[in-house]
Amino acid sequence: MEVVSEKRLDGKVLRLVKGDITERDVDAIVNAANSHLKHGGGVAGAIVRRGGRVIQEESDRIGFVPVGSAALTTAGSLPCKAVIHAVGPRMGEGDEDDKLKNAVVSSLRLASRNGFRSISMPAISSGIFGFPKDRCAEILVNESRRFLQDNPDTSLETVEFCIFDDETLGHFLREFEKL
Repeated sequence: MEVVSEKRLDGKVLRLVKGDITERDVDAIVNAANSHLKHGGGVAGAIVRRGGRVIQEESDRIGFVPVGSAALTTAGSLPCKAVIHAVGPRMGEGDEDDKLKNAVVSSLRLASRNGFRSISMPAISSGIFGFPKDRCAEILVNESRRFLQDNPDTSLETVEFCIFDDETLGHFLREFEKL
């Protein structure tokens, strides 16, 4: 795991790391989920393979989660305490930017409500959902910064972006350089 960049904002930390989100030792990791919480491929599939069947079983009990919202399950055998399943938009469904913003803020609110101090999120919607990687980076970084600034009493101390591939990492690094 490689820390690529870190920015401090009023005692809070925004961090960019390159690596596998299923290995992150944080309070919560974010899963890029679909509305039915069926975790077959991409980040979701990796989380269930590493964390265990219990994550899919809890997700099945939750059922449907609207685009832009998030739900919480335990983490099974993952090193984190919980998995936050954020449902991002698929490109072409309309109003994708606002839906992605809502998914990010829903995840941060859920983490804060549960008293979590650290969260790690992937590039939500930028994989099989086809959301442009540059816009994804801009939205995730800026919405997270805004959330930390607008909610000084949040339990969250560290918001991290865990990126697996170099192309996406480059887009996130450009957004960090603007902070």
